[in-house]
Amino acid sequence: MKTDQVIKILFIEKSVEDAEQIISLLRNSGIAVRPARATSTEQITAALDELGPDIVLFDPSVGTLELREVSRMLDAHGRDLSLIALVGQVDNATITELFVNGARSVALRPQPKQLMAVIQREFDALNARRQLRRLEAALRESERRCDALLDSSTDAIAYVHEGMHVRANQAYLDTFGYTEFDDLLGLPVLDMIGANDADEFKNTLKGLSKGEKPSGAIELQARRADASTFKASVEFAHATFEGESCLQVVFRRQMVDANVIEQLQRDPVTGLFNRARMLECIDEAVAAATQGTKGQSLLLIEPDNWQTIVAGVGLAKADELLAAFANRVESQLTAQDTAGLLAEHTVGVLLHTRNDEGIKQWIAGLQQAIAGGIFDLGSRSLTITSSIGGSLLGERNANTELLLNQASQALRNAQSQGGNRSDLHDPAAREKADEERERYWKGVINQALLQNEFVLYHQQTISLQDAEGEFSEILLRLNGPQGEVLPGFFMPIAEKHNLTPAIDRWVLNQAIEHLRTRDRMGMPTTFFVKLTSGSLEDKDLLPWLGERLRQAALKHGQLVLEMTESKVVTALRPAQEFIQAWQKMGGQFALEQFGSGLSSFQLLNHINADYLKIDRSYMADLPQQQESQKKVADICRQARELKKQTIAEWVEDAASTSLLFACGVDFVQGNFLQEPQRLA
Repeated sequence: MKTDQVIKILFIEKSVEDAEQIISLLRNSGIAVRPARATSTEQITAALDELGPDIVLFDPSVGTLELREVSRMLDAHGRDLSLIALVGQVDNATITELFVNGARSVALRPQPKQLMAVIQREFDALNARRQLRRLEAALRESERRCDALLDSSTDAIAYVHEGMHVRANQAYLDTFGYTEFDDLLGLPVLDMIGANDADEFKNTLKGLSKGEKPSGAIELQARRADASTFKASVEFAHATFEGESCLQVVFRRQMVDANVIEQLQRDPVTGLFNRARMLECIDEAVAAATQGTKGQSLLLIEPDNWQTIVAGVGLAKADELLAAFANRVESQLTAQDTAGLLAEHTVGVLLHTRNDEGIKQWIAGLQQAIAGGIFDLGSRSLTITSSIGGSLLGERNANTELLLNQASQALRNAQSQGGNRSDLHDPAAREKADEERERYWKGVINQALLQNEFVLYHQQTISLQDAEGEFSEILLRLNGPQGEVLPGFFMPIAEKHNLTPAIDRWVLNQAIEHLRTRDRMGMPTTFFVKLTSGSLEDKDLLPWLGERLRQAALKHGQLVLEMTESKVVTALRPAQEFIQAWQKMGGQFALEQFGSGLSSFQLLNHINADYLKIDRSYMADLPQQQESQKKVADICRQARELKKQTIAEWVEDAASTSLLFACGVDFVQGNFLQEPQRLA
């Protein structure tokens, strides 16, 4: 499931707390959720109209509704969605009854991993069905347009089924001297070929009828209705006509020089295939994989520290160096392999007919060839290393976009470990590789704590209501081996190994130092600092924090601690005690992702937040989303009644800013207003 998608879930169960646990489980896994809850037919109807859910989670113990009744309502509404039965335990009779009554899947509440797997599988299946319908509609539209283009094309094009004409455009009729298509109907296409080329043409048709891939254009003498001939280039493609498989045959009198075509497909600097041609090769490899072809893999290769090297040798020599690098790669290829330039300095390689061990040996050989050689650039000589990431290609990942993403992620993994490394995506070895990467990054995090290798950024939070002073959100980065790393990558590992309390203290200490410096410069500022749930159990944190603020002569209100709503809900008691103690010291607290749960304002009965940071999902395409605008306005209205201030994050355009001002939002924050800047 893509983590940047918002999954809309309708809960049909009696317990709000049970629903919130599932929402927290999903959000903690990085999945954005837009939830609603219903316990009656009227509420279900309203939720179907307002929320438009993707998934309905039904608890048979709800008591007020039967599964069959709910299934009929969903079918009557006409929206394609997944109905999942949510139970505590199962047996054969229970599962049979649930499926008979309309459930698409059954999820076990006491088994979070199974529950997540079922929701993810059903959401993926739902998206696949929706995508299929879009593709079918697009196919129908494409067929309509192709038919129109066929008639207007100046190329002579015909569709042939079992060697007989079934469709031809006007240019085809004109080329061969026929008045109307009825003259061609049922006529063998072989009659259009000169006697000397008939055998070659017949053999080509036989091969294509067996499913062979078209090998390219063939040159022959074509014969007109009046028995005159002309030299033509003929191209073939598999097609369908009125639902039947057939061949598209194109006759061209004027031929393009093959050398010109070859030149257009090449990158002028490296001599490798250019991006467009290389993507075509990847598409062809993916198509072959869907037919069962094995032993293929895609590799992405980049020289390490490219920007630094270019800065040293100068831009004038960059192309020369890249060409030499590409030549080193090309020298390791066999006749069956393909290489092309996919990005500025990223070389893509398709390897064929190699097993896993053979691919690893090839990678090791290439890295040795690159690192062991010298690159001469005029009067300068240098050595470079390379990072290689790739993915094995099989039927399960036979999708060009997916394959490129897997190879790209593998490349980034290799680079993050210091360069001159390789990483090969292999689903069978994923778990082992993840464990190895986790051990590596745990060591990097520990080193960062010891050697101050974390970095702080800040993003200004703009007041729409003329609040005094400056306000900024503190953002954390880690200085990794290949540059700065975002917390979304390393914080889950830190949390798993209980390193987050130490990271929180480092961030708080640095933030206090910067606040003290700004006070001395006459720039009073308020910092919003994220706090992890691990710090709630740290009994010494608040005394230490109070002492640091006293030493820095800062007001406690200049430091606003914040946590996400989902984290607070899952640790309500310790969060409540921590926040109360912090506010008694004069501190302030902010709730992030507010409005994302089923009972966000009920949470404020237990958590006295000073700021409510509205969930970012409401900011997506805000000017076009009437539902989101209504929800934001409602949150602001209730917040004003409770004397709490609201903050809208991820604001990306001027139209959204104007709408948020009209809704009554107090603060806005986003890249449109200010990009994150390093805290200096």
